[in-house]
Amino acid sequence: MLYADAEISSIDVAMRTEPPIKAATLSSAVALVGSATASAIWQLGFAAWLIAAISTLAALFLGEVMGLTPCVLCWYQRICMFPLVFILAAGLFPFDPRIVRYALPLSSAGWLIAVFHLLLEKGVIAESVTPCTQGVPCSQVQIEWFGFVTIPLLAVAAFTVINALLIVIYFRASK
Repeated sequence: MLYADAEISSIDVAMRTEPPIKAATLSSAVALVGSATASAIWQLGFAAWLIAAISTLAALFLGEVMGLTPCVLCWYQRICMFPLVFILAAGLFPFDPRIVRYALPLSSAGWLIAVFHLLLEKGVIAESVTPCTQGVPCSQVQIEWFGFVTIPLLAVAAFTVINALLIVIYFRASK
């Protein structure tokens, strides 16, 4: 019995002298939320990169595998989309939210060209305004899926999503 009493008293002393479990301090909570926010911002950047990479691969597939010759406006859109794959990837490892400074102007220019191309294709803008004087006419519909999805519409959608993601990254990172 003496041994059992000694064991109980040592447990009792240990419980009184050692703090139970440390509570999370405010700074560790802020660090936890900050890392969660940084992770969410990185995921937005990765999503923008993924859309740019898929769009680039799709453009190369349409041109090189399917043999569709791009018009002048398609080339200008490619000039804006292809570098985004490398620019956004460079901003991911290590993550740098300032990459928006470099990617957003390029993506916005591509969006403007894609919207112009879509309006030209739909007949809203007169064909006489078009820069396509040689080769494939910019108003020609080369692919139409589901009765309304065309290449310029896909480009507008891709640039719109990339722009939206970059704007969200900018505002979340500035907090």
